[in-house]
Amino acid sequence: MARLQFKAGGYGERELRAGTNRLGRAEHNDLSIDHLSVSGTHCEVVLGCGQITVRDCNSTNGTFVDGRPVKEAPLREGQTLRLGEVELLVTDADIPVSIPKFEAPIVVSPPVMLPGGALSCRQHPGAEVVWRCNNCSELLCDQCIHRLRRRGGKLLCLCPRCSFPVQRVAVEKKKKKTLVQRLRETTRLLFGKGSGN
Repeated sequence: MARLQFKAGGYGERELRAGTNRLGRAEHNDLSIDHLSVSGTHCEVVLGCGQITVRDCNSTNGTFVDGRPVKEAPLREGQTLRLGEVELLVTDADIPVSIPKFEAPIVVSPPVMLPGGALSCRQHPGAEVVWRCNNCSELLCDQCIHRLRRRGGKLLCLCPRCSFPVQRVAVEKKKKKTLVQRLRETTRLLFGKGSGN
């Protein structure tokens, strides 16, 4: 975390928090500096968006970065920040970045049954479901899944919603009848059930 070190006065070193840090003589500031040359609310040091910025709050004796008067300026490690007659050294300019994690609820609606008894894909109506995601349990057709072939490796079939592997659904299909079975059925229909004896 970013730190400011007082060059004199026995204040030591102070750590700045993410967001806006108000510096001044008044006690309500985030960093209170009891010195006559420092205004009530002298300046703001803002930590955010990967940088540190100092903003003067219309102070009486001014805000300076490396001896140069500023209204607003970026701060880097090793630079001197002066408020009136009080000098501070920027000793650490690391700003932690946190990325929030959002979890969207996964809603799985019931599948629709096709006339042949197979399940229909939600994204491609009329296409038969042949895959199931191991993570979100989404039912998918051949058109839905993402195929990834690694060099020298096997083909990976992945879910388009959560990128987890999918597995083939066991689909019971009616067995095709052989020519001999169809002939037997035809002869039974022509000659009746009892003629096979």
